[in-house]
Order: sequence, then C-alpha cells, then structure tokens
Amino acid sequence: MKILIVGYGRMGRLIEQTALASGDTVAAAMDLDNIGELAEMGRCADIVMDFSNPATLTFVEDYVRRTGTPLLSGTTGYSTEQMGRIRALAVYAPVLHSGNYSIGIAVFQRVLQQIAPTLMPDFDVEITETHHNQKVDAPSGTALMLRDAVDPRGEMTTVYGRQGAVGKRGAKEIGMHSRRGGTVAGVHTVSFYGPDEEFEITHRAASRQIFVNGALHMARILKDKPNGLYDLQALLFQN
Repeated sequence: MKILIVGYGRMGRLIEQTALASGDTVAAAMDLDNIGELAEMGRCADIVMDFSNPATLTFVEDYVRRTGTPLLSGTTGYSTEQMGRIRALAVYAPVLHSGNYSIGIAVFQRVLQQIAPTLMPDFDVEITETHHNQKVDAPSGTALMLRDAVDPRGEMTTVYGRQGAVGKRGAKEIGMHSRRGGTVAGVHTVSFYGPDEEFEITHRAASRQIFVNGALHMARILKDKPNGLYDLQALLFQN
C-alpha cells in the first residue's frame, strides 16, 4: 500500500514508521509548511491518511476531488460545516472519518449502543476524557463519538463541565468533562449513575500506536472500496 500522509506530527511520523516496517511505502508527507504542494501533485498513492488539523482541509478536499484518492481522516476539531465538506467528498472517493481508530474504542461504541437504551430511562450519564497537555481541542473527538453512541438521535443536552450555582441536574443531560495533563495518550470513561447503583466503562490508551495500527488496518480495507462515505464500525465488523 502506498500512502500520502497529511499531518507530519507525532501521529504522522508513527504512521510512516509503522507502515514502512510493514512493507508499505510513503509517497509523501505533508504538513502546514508544505501543504500547498498538494495543489501541484497528481495521484501518487493508494490512500490519503490525514491526521493534521482543520487548517489543511481546503488543500485536502481539493486534492481528493481532483485525483479521486481514497481519504482516511483522523483529524478532529472540525466544525459542523467542515464535517459536511468531508462527507461531500464521498462523491469523488471512498471516505472514512473517525475521531479514534482504536479497535477497543470501536467495541466500546458498540457496547454503548447496546446497553444505553436499557439504562437511559433511569440512569444519568457522565463522560470524562483525559489527554496530554498538548491536545488543542476539547472535548476530544472520541468523547463526542461515545456521546453519540449513547444518544444517537441527539435527544439529550450536552453540558460541558459545571461551575457555580447551575441548579440541579436536568433529566435529559449528558455531562462532558475534559482533563489535560502530562503525556496521557487518552482515557475515556462513560459513567451511568442510577438509583443506588453505578456502572461505568473505561478505555485507556497506553500509546498512540493503537490508533496507528487501527488506522492502517482500516486504510487497507478502505482503499479498495467504491466511492462513498464509510463508517468505521460497519467496515470493521463486516471484515
């Protein structure tokens, strides 16, 4: 598999290192300092793996439209409008976007989808996510994915932290809390608080390697798909 990497920070470098060790090749690695070069490039890879930031979106979407190269995106922090632009690229190429490529998180989402309908009438839900002190967006894309697994219809109100005299907890709230510090790769906990009992699930990432392994696994599946918008769970559990 030949890869065009967009975002040459820690994730991008680890993708390159892992891909090369697996026998894949890297056609090019783009970052903010050279992203403009995409405008001059033709199709040179089997897939674009984008783990950059929203500032590169215009360059990436222009490239995918022009070349039809499959796009696997792990960039977080997109606005609603920007996510719409990502989805629109499915007309030109196979597209997959996820805030987390860990296999464990995919299972986490699946479990939440199964248990939330049973617990939600009587249980309050709180989500806590912890990341390293260099992470720029909050809450994490993964935390939002977990929230959507609990509340797929968007019927609940997300409350981002609590401070001061905010009043008692509403019946249709999901609490969202972000913590930043040290070098934490990622910890996500979804807690259900019911009458006289508590239930919670936690996923801990020991390193970014799990995200890289999962992303490369999904890239190998996505690159051979027809144009369209794909869901990580649907692809993962069908293969």
